[in-house]
Amino acid sequence: MSEDLRPQLEEHLQSLNIRTSCVEHPPVFTVEEMMPHLQDVNGAVTKNLFLKDKKKKGLWLVSTRHDRQVNLNDLAKKLGVGSGNLRFANEAAMLEKLKVGQGCATALALLFDKDHSVKCVLDRDLLEGGHDMVYFHPMTNGATMGIHPDDLLRFLKETGHEPVLESFD
Repeated sequence: MSEDLRPQLEEHLQSLNIRTSCVEHPPVFTVEEMMPHLQDVNGAVTKNLFLKDKKKKGLWLVSTRHDRQVNLNDLAKKLGVGSGNLRFANEAAMLEKLKVGQGCATALALLFDKDHSVKCVLDRDLLEGGHDMVYFHPMTNGATMGIHPDDLLRFLKETGHEPVLESFD
């Protein structure tokens, strides 16, 4: 895993004066496994999907509230890549672009997408839902990090990733 990149992420967040709160837990690979460890957090827990557009070879990181259903065909239409064209990208692509493996996809890994080849899609609710914090893995699935929605947006823009906001109601 990319546990060794977590200090770089934390240093970067500190350099932006972004405060976070972290919950350490055993490594988890699904939202279902993670949720029992996050019962005391106040905010929106996310799930993150690393997708590719099979025609244009584009890469997408989609972050939604953990309880949302993501219909890949609907999302593909909204993003203009054509129905049926979004697929889960393989782990090799995720390791190459985001430096994280299976179970660790996170919007915070966009810090390591130096060539800005991954497009970011955010659930509009994460920014506009009035949440105190939104929660992501900090480069490891053995912890979950809370970050204020405004700080998340500032972090993403600062990494060169202007998020596409979508509704997943």
